[in-house]
Amino acid sequence: MRNILLAIVFFLASTVVFGQKFPKIDEAVRMNQLKPKDGKVRMILDTDTYNEIDDQFALAYALLSEDRVSVEAVYAAPFFNSRSSDPGDGMEKSYEEILRLLRMLKKPADGFVFRGSTEYLKDVSKPVDSEAVRDLIQKAKKSSPEDPLYVVAVGCITNVASAILMEPEIIKNIIVVWLGGNSLDWPTQREFNLAQDVLAGQVVLNSGVPLVITPCMQVVSHFHTTLPELKYYLEGKNELCDFLYKTVEGYNDKKLEAWSKEVWDVVAVAWIVNPSWVHTELVHSPILTDQVTYSVDRSRHFIRMARFLNRDAIFRDLFSKLSKNH
Repeated sequence: MRNILLAIVFFLASTVVFGQKFPKIDEAVRMNQLKPKDGKVRMILDTDTYNEIDDQFALAYALLSEDRVSVEAVYAAPFFNSRSSDPGDGMEKSYEEILRLLRMLKKPADGFVFRGSTEYLKDVSKPVDSEAVRDLIQKAKKSSPEDPLYVVAVGCITNVASAILMEPEIIKNIIVVWLGGNSLDWPTQREFNLAQDVLAGQVVLNSGVPLVITPCMQVVSHFHTTLPELKYYLEGKNELCDFLYKTVEGYNDKKLEAWSKEVWDVVAVAWIVNPSWVHTELVHSPILTDQVTYSVDRSRHFIRMARFLNRDAIFRDLFSKLSKNH
């Protein structure tokens, strides 16, 4: 009963915030925005690139999927774990990693890569300013519901939440695709991307922005590869492929024979490239509680949630594009 009361209190508070801060989108319009689009789409990628190896795969995949995706910018997201001294250091290392990958891909970085927030949200009404946030706002304002900007976030969602808080009207012109949290019926949402900044997650879920979530446990958690597979398809193909293979190899420091590596962030990009590979369903936007769990209220607006993925089809496309890059 206590958990139910907490959920009700949180929902009432969030609806007040929703009503005061964010423009209302007609539900039919939102649901239409959540339909997978035909043809080429415009997107930005928001990534904590140095945190893991899956971000590097996701960035390369997006940039090499030019038949389907036009990447207009890449933002460095903050993160904090053993690979950084604080969120700002994680963001800066991610920024440098993005530049390193662009050099391998022979892609220009000027006016294309932006530093993001150096800290997480401390208040759901106070954005964290950064050059990435301002660039997102600028690009979103130049977009429209008929030609929306896809914002693919594969780290903590601080930059996106801050942009929405600074300019709430942009939710009409963007569609957010987030690899964050776990499936709706998973007992906790303490997944790395979401748990880094719970307040940012609450802002995005409560804002009403058209949102697609590829959740980790039970869905994206199936997206693994092995060293023999990477060796066969990537090793020796080009500089980038060798970098990716060697980096993944370094994670198996115990030299385990039966071992696989998650490259989860690719899935968010894959939904853009070919939505049939990532099966999604419309669900009511969950309430993200302060206890980092989901509560469900069927009067809330709809979002799209991934339920299943075609692992082999995604890897087949990913390996093909990586190996053909010269």
